[in-house]
Amino acid sequence: MKKALTTTVFLFLYGFILAQNRTKDEAAINGQIDAMINSWNKHNYDDLRNYTTENTDWVNVVGMWWKGREQSQYAHQVYHNTMFKGSVCEKKSVAIRFVTKDVAIAHLVWHFYGGAPLPDGTPPRTKDNPNVDLATLVYVKQNGKWLMDAGQNVHIVLEAQPYDPVKQMPKN
Repeated sequence: MKKALTTTVFLFLYGFILAQNRTKDEAAINGQIDAMINSWNKHNYDDLRNYTTENTDWVNVVGMWWKGREQSQYAHQVYHNTMFKGSVCEKKSVAIRFVTKDVAIAHLVWHFYGGAPLPDGTPPRTKDNPNVDLATLVYVKQNGKWLMDAGQNVHIVLEAQPYDPVKQMPKN
């Protein structure tokens, strides 16, 4: 009886400590997402090294694949000096799933609007009709700090959402 009680208390405390660490890790990852959005809104990516790994990859919404921090920083900065200059990005929601204690996947829904016309002449979106995007971000914990190792962004086509087969999927 005494051994069972000791084991139960130990498991409870271990679970409690893990939950506290997860809460801290989620807050740290959210802070890194906020830093990325801050770079967008300042239109300055000089601080990219503070929230990405050296080998970070980014795939943008039109399929451009930027390999490593240097390419990611350069490409983001070029676009923010031109068509995204003056645009605003807003975080709407984040869902985080831990793959291991040092690897997490975050799904970020974000809106952005404003800026300059796109290269094809399409006018920028407005606050009342923003781009609605979903980013999948992979974070790794290095030296106690969560850093983005890969990211990919897609536009959410709102008109297509009612036809998502998962929404009609039978419930068990």
